[in-house]
Amino acid sequence: MIKLALFGAGRIGKIHGHNVALNPQAELVALHDPYQVNADHLSAALGCKQMTPEQIFSDPSITGILVCSATDTHADLIEQAVLAGKHVFCEKPIDLSLARVQQVVDKVNASPITTMLAFNRRFDSNFALLQQRIAAGEIGDVELVSIISKDPSPPPVDYIKVSGGLFRDMTIHDFDMARFLLAEEVVQVTAQASCLVDSDIGLAGDVDTALVTLRTASGKLAQISNSRRASFGYDQRFEVHGSKGMLTASNVNENTLTSYTQAGVTRAKPLHFFLERYEAAYQSELASFIAALNGADVVLPTMNDGLQALRLAEAAIVSIEQGRTVAVSEIS
Repeated sequence: MIKLALFGAGRIGKIHGHNVALNPQAELVALHDPYQVNADHLSAALGCKQMTPEQIFSDPSITGILVCSATDTHADLIEQAVLAGKHVFCEKPIDLSLARVQQVVDKVNASPITTMLAFNRRFDSNFALLQQRIAAGEIGDVELVSIISKDPSPPPVDYIKVSGGLFRDMTIHDFDMARFLLAEEVVQVTAQASCLVDSDIGLAGDVDTALVTLRTASGKLAQISNSRRASFGYDQRFEVHGSKGMLTASNVNENTLTSYTQAGVTRAKPLHFFLERYEAAYQSELASFIAALNGADVVLPTMNDGLQALRLAEAAIVSIEQGRTVAVSEIS
């Protein structure tokens, strides 16, 4: 039985905490959140202790930690886990500073602990199958990846101000998926962006609509289309074109019913919220982490994957600021 401790009892902490409770191979024994109301509610719901960070890291019975706290705490908690020899599951991002992330990656790489950055979309059953069939050669050599990722509505501007911006907060998932599907490192980034959804987002110094083109050294291309608005629901689609064919992954709708009448053909809209759209993916990613701690041979997104995705985000920002294609090697 793997004993885990949770940092952060907010929205995403609740998801992972409850998913530990669903897993027969793990037990959540402790949590910490400086916001006492959240800590009290979740510890009562899950039946676990509240402990200080010092108590968690010094407890030899705790095998690993789940870092679901505020972004500015992630890097420090990972480094404390390295020193304590505890395995780490961490929500993205590690940090908003590329230099700080590099420091964390270097320390993790020099440590024997198992770490996982929670890029949950890799664990969506459809997207995982897409990658497996690409890797099996079904469509030959990948030539073009198209990613459409649009939120149903923008988050509050107060969140925008601390999120790191569209590319570090939202597109970061798409950068990771592009790397996952291309199976090659990106060497060039070209981006364009506008503020078309909410003028207050622009006043906060961010954008809400973007197009990004990625190129690998061998010439493979990926294009990412982002918007903070999709009136019909949470829009998450992939198309991968290869030398022998094409694979697509479509939206997950509210139901599978289709109506055929004289008035036309209709079907349900895509699921509206990311927590319900990726509910199973959240369970699968945590199960993979727990399985890895139990010795299973599973491939986990690493802290270096987080570093490389953030590097692409930084390159996209430079591309917009300077109006040019940016070599990823320029970003350090």
